[in-house]
Amino acid sequence: MISLHDLETIPFLASVARDDLVRLTQGAGDLRLAPGEYAVHEGAERALFVVLSGHIEVTKLIDGVERAIGVRQPGQMFGEVPITFGTPFQGSYRATEPSRVMEISARQFHTLAAASPAVLTHVAAVASERIGGLRGIATAPTKVRALLVGQQWDDGARALRTFLTRNQISHDWLAPDAPDLAQRWPGPALAEADLPALACDDGSVLLHACIRDVADKLGLQTHARGTEYDTIIIGGGPAGLAAAVYGASEGLRTLVIEREAPGGQAETSSRIENYLGFPTGVSGEELARRALQQARRLGAEIMVTRNAVGIDPAAKVVILDGGEPVRGRSLIVATGVSWRRLDTEGFDRLLGKGVYYGASRSEAGATQGQDIHLIGAGNSAGQAAMFFASHARTVSLIVRGGRLEASMSHYLIEQIRSKPNIRVELQHEVRAAHGDKLLTAIDLVNRTSGEVRRVDSGGVFVFIGADAETGWLPDAILRDRSGYVLTGEAAAKAGRWPLARDPYLLETSVPGIFACGDVRSSQVKRVAAAVGEGSMAIAFVHQFLAHAASAPAG
Repeated sequence: MISLHDLETIPFLASVARDDLVRLTQGAGDLRLAPGEYAVHEGAERALFVVLSGHIEVTKLIDGVERAIGVRQPGQMFGEVPITFGTPFQGSYRATEPSRVMEISARQFHTLAAASPAVLTHVAAVASERIGGLRGIATAPTKVRALLVGQQWDDGARALRTFLTRNQISHDWLAPDAPDLAQRWPGPALAEADLPALACDDGSVLLHACIRDVADKLGLQTHARGTEYDTIIIGGGPAGLAAAVYGASEGLRTLVIEREAPGGQAETSSRIENYLGFPTGVSGEELARRALQQARRLGAEIMVTRNAVGIDPAAKVVILDGGEPVRGRSLIVATGVSWRRLDTEGFDRLLGKGVYYGASRSEAGATQGQDIHLIGAGNSAGQAAMFFASHARTVSLIVRGGRLEASMSHYLIEQIRSKPNIRVELQHEVRAAHGDKLLTAIDLVNRTSGEVRRVDSGGVFVFIGADAETGWLPDAILRDRSGYVLTGEAAAKAGRWPLARDPYLLETSVPGIFACGDVRSSQVKRVAAAVGEGSMAIAFVHQFLAHAASAPAG
């Protein structure tokens, strides 16, 4: 508890009456921090903190990297800008040695300031000084971590751009014929065989770069740091990241295995309008970014560019590509689904060269001023149409059926109707894609009249549903006819459940192996449902581990 003696060395409290100081000691928080622990995180609600002992480092997330921007010593405050201007914290504050910090809530501060106006004067003066420093940081030129050179429609370059964006790595992209390439590229002139090429901020260069090499070079985790974990989560979509957040926050040694980049299919949603707590909507990219930061901050390991290719169900060992094993006391399968493919003439040949399955926000620049086509009638297609409409010249939504209302939310239909450059082609489908090195045109067929017309196209993005990719799972983990993982009562009924207790709601046919999110056999396929199941899975993991610890040996 804070004492009057603790307040004697704090200059701005020197004029406060003793009775007011006593009330402050009775209500203020007394934070005792170990090295590496945070007093408050960037984005938190306003409060005022005073360092009583130790050393506090000020950090800020700049271009996806946490950077130290200042320090606070005993007797100094932080939070003066949020408490004065009513804003969230613009930085994070963590201890670099054992430290003690007093926390004064906004309500306590304003009560104190009303009784002693000199307190407000002093804190406001410090806030004005600090905000000048923040303004300098905000206006400083952005330094990117990587420069990517590649053809606009090259599949390898596109994959790298998407990977860098989804992993929050700041980068610039240049085409090989960009007029300023010679000035910006640090190495010798590039040949076609060198592309895509990457120049990193440490001066190194990667030629014919692949995602795994780029991940290693930029310091992303691609190997497990431990030999055994309390829980291993396979898949880094909303369900997997939610499980990581709850697992790590509750003290479990947690590892996430993600084959591409965190965010899953939801990361490609340009706007999720009905996610709780975001009244104006949130992009899938933003939701994934926040969840990833949260999981890492809480101590979860996030391993990217690694495929899980097998599971030993008895030993609970996950086999990674390359044969690397990693063991968990429990496993959570959260691999989600992958976009369903179309067997349309020219699509396979032009995949990545104008034909795409799904889309992320990083594709927007490539559609600038183009006439593009989206295939699908669900919310994913509608959200993408709305986003691309702000970049492409025209967006045509190709729909096999006769009405959008059968598969798209009403609010989204109304938004689409309000956009003059979005066209909805009902009762149409794409018969063929044309182009040599790049997509140039598609054949559209009217399913009612049979009429076929060829139209120019700068890109086709396909949103026709998704399938579970669970063929790599062992036979012991039972699935339904469509390949989705059975859990709970359904798993017990489908096979021989080996334990006296019933399986937990999200437990598969193998005790200690759970499934959550879109990969699970369920009628509900929503981001919010996936997040809820991810958090529930951790509750069941705790129960499983507790039972396992109390079970007799042998």
